[in-house]
Amino acid sequence: MHYLIKTYGCQMNVHESEKIAGILEQLGYKETKNENEADIIIFNTCAIRENAENRVFGELRRIKGLK
Repeated sequence: MHYLIKTYGCQMNVHESEKIAGILEQLGYKETKNENEADIIIFNTCAIRENAENRVFGELRRIKGLK
């Protein structure tokens, strides 16, 4: 089982993504950079920064056909 976390926004988002990665690894997941290999893809962003939020929506449209 593999996961991929994409982080957008501020330094707090980076910290939260590290916490999420730790939880996933405790559950037996391994990190991957390959979207096709990932069983879970997490987009972590800040809704306050509109540009980051828009980038995530664009990414979701792009990858919706993967799974």
